[in-house]
Amino acid sequence: MINLKEIQNKIVTKNNVYCLIIILIIFFLDRYTKILILDKFSENTYYLNDYINLDLIWNIGIGFGFLSTTSSIIYNLITVLILSIIVFLFISMIKAEYLDKIIYSTIIGGALGNFYDRVIFMAVPDFIDLHYNNFHWFVFNVADIFISLGIIVFIIRSYILSK
Repeated sequence: MINLKEIQNKIVTKNNVYCLIIILIIFFLDRYTKILILDKFSENTYYLNDYINLDLIWNIGIGFGFLSTTSSIIYNLITVLILSIIVFLFISMIKAEYLDKIIYSTIIGGALGNFYDRVIFMAVPDFIDLHYNNFHWFVFNVADIFISLGIIVFIIRSYILSK
């Protein structure tokens, strides 16, 4: 028989609450930056320095524009897949050790920020344009930074530090 109190005690721990706070901070930091950009920014490029511009683009794909499509069926399937991955990461975070919980939290916080945009705007606003001379990296946002950092640290912890 399933003991709900036992399940609740495993889920609602101090470390999981801390991780939830991290997720919320990242989500709201991402929302704040996107709101600033969307409220105060026309679709022109804003020059910051020789290496960074603010250049609003709407990404209908996943990370860095990969799998961009005009098909609403494919877009919706990708969105459901992203939601499934977020749920999987959340469950993994609950079961993980503390450092891994932090790593999962950074990925989940960023993923929720971009997922929110996919559902509300049907695209994700990307606006950070890193470049050197005429070479431009993919335009990205704050959520992408946290997702990328979380994945990089996860790979380092899982494959490099474990050996």
